[in-house]
Amino acid sequence: MSIRFEGRVAIVTGAGGGLGRGYALELARRGAKVVVNDLGGARDGTGQSDAALKVVQEIEAAGGEAMANGGNVAEYDQMVAMVAAASERWGGVHILINNAGVLRDKSFARMDPADFEFVVRVHLLGSAYATKACWDVMREQNYGRVLMTASSTGLFGNFGQANYGAAKLGLAGLAKTLNIEGAKNDIRVNTIAPTAGTRMTADLFPDAAFEAFAPEKVAPAALYLVSEDAPSGVIVGAGAGVFQASYVTLTAGALLEGDELSPEGVAARWAEIIDRTDEIVPKSGVEQAMSIGAKLQAR
Repeated sequence: MSIRFEGRVAIVTGAGGGLGRGYALELARRGAKVVVNDLGGARDGTGQSDAALKVVQEIEAAGGEAMANGGNVAEYDQMVAMVAAASERWGGVHILINNAGVLRDKSFARMDPADFEFVVRVHLLGSAYATKACWDVMREQNYGRVLMTASSTGLFGNFGQANYGAAKLGLAGLAKTLNIEGAKNDIRVNTIAPTAGTRMTADLFPDAAFEAFAPEKVAPAALYLVSEDAPSGVIVGAGAGVFQASYVTLTAGALLEGDELSPEGVAARWAEIIDRTDEIVPKSGVEQAMSIGAKLQAR
């Protein structure tokens, strides 16, 4: 079955290059009308360019339909204006891929608090702002597909990226909650953790790896996760044509009572606490409390 997007309006933030450009081009090739959003700044968020307009020209040259938007995701009013412009021109917004981002890498010891705040603002708040700007439109039309962009840094950590990692894991948590809240209106919210050779990762990949980790090899997962039959609430890793699922799990744990309910008791039963036998993948936060209740009833 071919996945198509005729009749769908998609917004891709940070689509002036790299992954976002790849998503925008492929969405348009498969029939979507695309808002190409990009402030056009450098990797650290400074400056501006006409990157979005160039991608729109590529889409139009291939027979597709697109519009450029230079709004800053970190400014909520600009995201509201972007969604309003798309709705006015095309009648709604059905897909949002939150892809815009910046890097200001340093070890935490050397990181200026302003750089921490800026990266969190662009990635986490920027994605929340763009999603909020679309949310009522998606609820009213009883259809929406939202994709957050996390990272292996957010999921597993990486030296020198405390700001980036904090923002990216925050996005995974945001997606999990919006997946629950959007379900009754068929708004499906997923997370992708891409590994790709782009401007953002230019000094992290050897030259030879750029081709193997081309953005085009991530795009299939992104497009599936915003398609009509997409799942919801999943975290997918993607890079070089390899696609993986990532989970936040919870072990069965151990119940400590009486004299054992102490730091020493936790230390003594640590192996049992972290034993992954019978671990679960909670679908919501309440399942942790439910698992505790089940442990108490079984004593």
